[in-house]
Amino acid sequence: MSKKKILCLFDVDGTITRARQVIDPEMNEFLISVIKPLSALGLVGGSDFNKIAEQMNGSDIIHRFDFVFAENGLVYYKYGKEGPRQSIEKHLTEDDLQRFINYCLHCLSKLRLPKKRGTFIEFRSGMINVSPIGRSCSQEDRDAFELYDKMHNVRQSMIDELKKEFTDIDLTYSIGGQISFDVYPHGWDKTYCLRHLESEGFDEIHFFGDKTEKGGNDHEIFNDSRVIGHKVTNPDDTRRILKELFKL
Repeated sequence: MSKKKILCLFDVDGTITRARQVIDPEMNEFLISVIKPLSALGLVGGSDFNKIAEQMNGSDIIHRFDFVFAENGLVYYKYGKEGPRQSIEKHLTEDDLQRFINYCLHCLSKLRLPKKRGTFIEFRSGMINVSPIGRSCSQEDRDAFELYDKMHNVRQSMIDELKKEFTDIDLTYSIGGQISFDVYPHGWDKTYCLRHLESEGFDEIHFFGDKTEKGGNDHEIFNDSRVIGHKVTNPDDTRRILKELFKL
């Protein structure tokens, strides 16, 4: 397999790092020293670039990896250089944005959880991120909410209510990570990043992600005909599959 022809494209949370944790030094070394000589490397995450850089242990990730796609590719770097940005503000009217944000706050105000903290709505370049517990919660709170959500479907129930209320706006809802869900215009899921790769001439693009089920934020790209999808359960699983793929 030639580096010029193959791209390994990774989700971040749960795929090459533990949820919201910094990448393990051994995993980083494995990707850079073992896999990069065999394949180009890319990242695609729903988070903004600063959060991805934090998890990847530094903003020099744009030089360690060939492609870094933040916010599903609305903000991106190719070979260390930033490309043109897209923004949800250019796509939706201010009236629609405020109507949506206000209704989210209304839903959140009715919600009773074991814990609530701060930063419930985060406005990003290409999406709105909604967290019922609040993004300023501790890692212990994150873990607890994830278990609570699996039992009570807090995020999915809120998504169902938003879908009923906003049938007039073409929005997609995607659950990712432990505590939040993303909302963005239709087609602005992780497949958005693939348009930045069309001119690169890859024979194969291998995508690795953990949230590949319907409603998960890896679902669309995992099932896209332009990629070969690999479902993983954690960074160790990703490493195992890479070894099998490259016969290491």
